[in-house]
Amino acid sequence: MKQHDGMYIDGRWRPAAGSGTIEVVDPADGRVIATVPAGTAEDVDAAVRAARAALPGWAATPPQERADRLAALRDQLVARIDEIAETITAELGAPLAFSRTVQAGVPIAVCGSYADLARTYSFEETIGTSTVLLEPVGVVGAITPWNYPLHQIVAKVAPALAAGCTVVLKPAEDTPLVARLFAECVAAAGVPAGVFNLVTGLGPVAGRALAEHDGVDLVSFTGSTAVGRQIGATAGAAVKRVALELGGKSANVILPSADLAKAVSVGVANVMANSGQTCSAWTRMLVHTDRYDEAVELAAAAAAKYGERIGPLVNARQQERVRGYIEKGVAEGARIVVGGSESPREQGYFVQPTVFAEVTAEMTVAQEEIFGPVLSIIRYEDEEDALRIANGTVYGLAGAVWAGDDAEAVAFARGLQTGQVDINGGRFNPLAPFGGYKQSGVGRELGPHGLTEYLQTKSLQF
Repeated sequence: MKQHDGMYIDGRWRPAAGSGTIEVVDPADGRVIATVPAGTAEDVDAAVRAARAALPGWAATPPQERADRLAALRDQLVARIDEIAETITAELGAPLAFSRTVQAGVPIAVCGSYADLARTYSFEETIGTSTVLLEPVGVVGAITPWNYPLHQIVAKVAPALAAGCTVVLKPAEDTPLVARLFAECVAAAGVPAGVFNLVTGLGPVAGRALAEHDGVDLVSFTGSTAVGRQIGATAGAAVKRVALELGGKSANVILPSADLAKAVSVGVANVMANSGQTCSAWTRMLVHTDRYDEAVELAAAAAAKYGERIGPLVNARQQERVRGYIEKGVAEGARIVVGGSESPREQGYFVQPTVFAEVTAEMTVAQEEIFGPVLSIIRYEDEEDALRIANGTVYGLAGAVWAGDDAEAVAFARGLQTGQVDINGGRFNPLAPFGGYKQSGVGRELGPHGLTEYLQTKSLQF
């Protein structure tokens, strides 16, 4: 077991204010693999003060120079991709191949995209007789989750730095090790002292202190809707900017004209990726009643192949939570066609890939975010019924539509109350805005829309 000490504050590793520690557990076997300091409000205050002191200089740094630092940061991440992937696998449990291609590969692409964007983005525009300046919002408090630990860090830190903001990061307590690696990469990339700061700690202590700190101008949080509400209320009371990327219960709508086998296969893969620990996963599959039984058979066959291929859930609490949802699905009348609540292994926090049939729109498994490898298949009568079901949750983060041609799918997608829709298996685009409607959040991440979250406007009137 490795014992890490110190926080990355003002360009150096310094001792934590308190003596508390957080144990980092390998979810594949439950072993404690490392400890990190449990930061306090005192640590957060020191980090915010460092960020405030560094803000004027970084905000005045030409965008081209900020771009150079982001490009250097991307190169550092590339150089350490194997170590990053191994670290994420150890603390999250994701299979190593997935950690390398997605958990490490996607944030590298996102970091590079912001290096490019910082070079080309116009931070000044003319509107009529006015000049409008786009300036950094200030000090950003970034609070990130455990499910895509490096991606969510980069999706906040890279645009913030591109905009000229300084940052204090509080990563999830389950996955702090890759955040420490990221801090090392920031230092090696030549980012000036105080521009990026890292405080590890518990959400109710360090996270709350960061969200409430008077020296923070914007809080960017990704996580549960329940915690997002608290942060939104805290920020609102302080008239502070907030960006929230929260939960989802996304619908995968398969229209009658679609290639059913492909739509079901890709849909199951989407839900099983990262052991179902994805806020944008298409956990509700909507199928026309005439093709429902065939879709259930296809989904069962596809999901059964994932039994040995997915990793554990992040911790014992999540495992019990997901197993509880599976049991509730059965209690409410849904039928398990693959999987179940029984743990498939003696060690580790594993849950069986599970597919429910005969799910109705009002059931708990069709309404609440489970955050595990659990798919609910729901039948619909016609497109109006499908749209009603798809929009019938408090969430609106992502989704998918499949049809015989793109135009038909797009026509349906226009009616969905959700922030992102994949059309006939569309690929992930790191430049496209990501974020939700309704209780899935406030604001957008990635690409130019993600950059604008960290900018404020000043009009010069002539």
